[in-house]
Amino acid sequence: MRRITASWSRKPSTSKTVQWLLLGAAIATEVASTLALRGSDGFSRPIPSVITVIGYIASFVLLAFVLKTLPVGIVYAIWSAVGIALVAVFGKILFNDPVPPLAMAGMVLIVGGVVLVGISGPPAH
Repeated sequence: MRRITASWSRKPSTSKTVQWLLLGAAIATEVASTLALRGSDGFSRPIPSVITVIGYIASFVLLAFVLKTLPVGIVYAIWSAVGIALVAVFGKILFNDPVPPLAMAGMVLIVGGVVLVGISGPPAH
């Protein structure tokens, strides 16, 4: 007898490349949302406020797709570390936010640690 399963319970068949591209898109939308949040002036400016809300929703949806096949620890480490570094860089460029040298060193260490975790070859689940 053939077993019938719901389509949402099956493992996705997307390639690893697609999963990493989706993770990149999740990072990009999270960074854009965080920068828009900074630019929203406490949600008092409508356009950056809308970008913030839509961007965070998009980021979490993309992250949810990635987590169907890649380990949560690896994905979250990459998503958060790369996001931290990019927000700091673009915050400096767009808003002239201060980035002290010690903070830069810390971010380099965080990203370096994530690179080591990422190249350790996490198995898909």
